[in-house]
Amino acid sequence: MMKFTKQNFFVLVGGMIIYVVDIGVDFWVASRYFCQGQYSWSILILCFRGLSSIITQLFSYDWFKNDWEGTDTGKLKLVFLVHLFHCGIFIRYWFALKYGCQVAFKQMSSRGASEADPSNFIQKQAIGAVTDINMLRVFKAFLETTPQLFLQIYILMEHGKTHFCQYAAIIMSFCGISLSMVDYHVSLRKSLPDKDEFHVLSKFMYLFYKLLTITSWILSISLITLLSVRIFVILLIFLWICGFTWTLKQHTTFCKSKKMEYLYRTVVGIILIFSFFNVKGRRTKVCISVYYATHTVVTLGILFVYMFWKPSIIKEICFTIVSILIILSLVLGIIFLVVYYSLLHPTTYCRPRACSDEVDGVAGQRVKTGRFQNFLMH
Repeated sequence: MMKFTKQNFFVLVGGMIIYVVDIGVDFWVASRYFCQGQYSWSILILCFRGLSSIITQLFSYDWFKNDWEGTDTGKLKLVFLVHLFHCGIFIRYWFALKYGCQVAFKQMSSRGASEADPSNFIQKQAIGAVTDINMLRVFKAFLETTPQLFLQIYILMEHGKTHFCQYAAIIMSFCGISLSMVDYHVSLRKSLPDKDEFHVLSKFMYLFYKLLTITSWILSISLITLLSVRIFVILLIFLWICGFTWTLKQHTTFCKSKKMEYLYRTVVGIILIFSFFNVKGRRTKVCISVYYATHTVVTLGILFVYMFWKPSIIKEICFTIVSILIILSLVLGIIFLVVYYSLLHPTTYCRPRACSDEVDGVAGQRVKTGRFQNFLMH
């Protein structure tokens, strides 16, 4: 088990501040579009925010219910009410800050500590709380930030009204999605006792791999919106069906209840539209190769369609610049991916004995072993 440091604590505080600011920005942008008479865009932004919040609250409350099974029902009812008003994430931040402060500032040493040692227990609680928050952030990134990003790109390309704030918002959205993946991946490995720690170079390599591949893919399928919004929606639905089917075949057991498990698989299917997300603690060389090879073929196909189908639109949106950006991001992203997994990926995997009976949250052992003890995102 890796340590929760003062740096982790301040990053957590910063994350909470950014979360609050993000809520304010969403409502500000929605109100701005509403005042400009762009009611559909305003409604879409609020719908993305509302759907994301509902789903993250459902997962957060379900995790509390499982973790507090057999405890005071009055406390659980209070937590339910807080989640009902869409404030569950703040409870999680409070617990993470509480445990993180005890560990980071009271200098609890874990050297030679047993599993039952109080300091070791609080260390696990702090890391576990942060991991839960970061997984909810990943859900939010692909349920809210990504759809809003498509909307921003569509408005920029369709209406041609460019402003520095638009470009800044798009760049920040790309970075936010990628950082949420990196933060989750790092905190997940912290919560797994048999995993090596990420070094700074590994983190940056992983970040650039995610940032560049996601940027290339989102820009590519955003071009389809100018050809036909209907085709764009059909493509996303098709890709989601493929991701959801693959998740079903993995027989995931992350949640205790069947309903929450299917919701989890649904969300993972959405994530798989945009980025590779492994749901089992297995090697994924073949899967990730097929995934990005498919992305490459589809990306090139979209660019060729644009070259021969819509020359008028190509001029309007500076297709040459966009296509170069797409191809360059894709090539560099795959290079970073290969370098990361060849040279910088932590190579310590679960011991055979630990992996033989436990997968990503076996029913009946989840609370005892921890939610993510046997769940590994490549």
